[in-house]
Amino acid sequence: MEALIFLLKYLFLGIFQGITEPIPVSSSGHLILLQEIIGVELGGLTFEVIVNFASLIAVLMIYRDSVSKLFLGATHYLISRQKKDQENFRFIVYLIIGTVPAVIIGLLLGDQIAEHLTGVKVIGATLLVTGIALWFIRNLRGRKNDSDLSIKDAVIVGLAQAVALIPGISRSGATIVAAMALGMKQETALKFSFLLYIPVSVGGIVLAISDLLKMPSFTELLVPYLIAFIGSLVASYYSLRWFMGIMARGNLVYFSIYCFVVGTLAILVF
Repeated sequence: MEALIFLLKYLFLGIFQGITEPIPVSSSGHLILLQEIIGVELGGLTFEVIVNFASLIAVLMIYRDSVSKLFLGATHYLISRQKKDQENFRFIVYLIIGTVPAVIIGLLLGDQIAEHLTGVKVIGATLLVTGIALWFIRNLRGRKNDSDLSIKDAVIVGLAQAVALIPGISRSGATIVAAMALGMKQETALKFSFLLYIPVSVGGIVLAISDLLKMPSFTELLVPYLIAFIGSLVASYYSLRWFMGIMARGNLVYFSIYCFVVGTLAILVF
């Protein structure tokens, strides 16, 4: 019975991470809060990397046409230099530029962030910050399409993604807030945010592989991790689909209110 409860906890954590990863409420912050509530000590970032990999697959499934178009168009541009493919090439360049800040900050300050900024009250405070940011852009309706983006846009959204390395600061929330504040349409902001998630997630997975294989408890945690992975994959897919509809209707204010409530409870209760 204890073994079943143990597996169900990992399934619950995987599903909850999958639900919260695409939406602007900070999946990393929620994982920390849930560990406190249900009494599971995950230890390190290995679990988070595994469930984030599941979320990455979900993102690739949903944006497979966009990813394919960008890759093929950019490749064709490099070969033929035809102007019609230049937009795809530029978009990929902007994604690379937008990835750099998070990579640099992660390498330089990742350990310090993990050591000093993962307390429950810190999560509560950063969730409030996320809620405030979402509140300020709740009514924005931009005009920039994919073809209107610039290096400046990529850098600013990339810096926002770097700030989201702090648990409780939502990655999707930070990048979407920055993108919409820069005048992007909801669809463009959403697309740029989640395509920007791909290289960061892949990088995190590559860096974590050696640590994962060296874990003394890797074999005994293989089944719980697999269960959490599957739960996260399914939940991430449907959560992102749902969030795309929310973005189209411009209802981000609900996530802002949610962050205010959960952040306040985290500060007062724990």
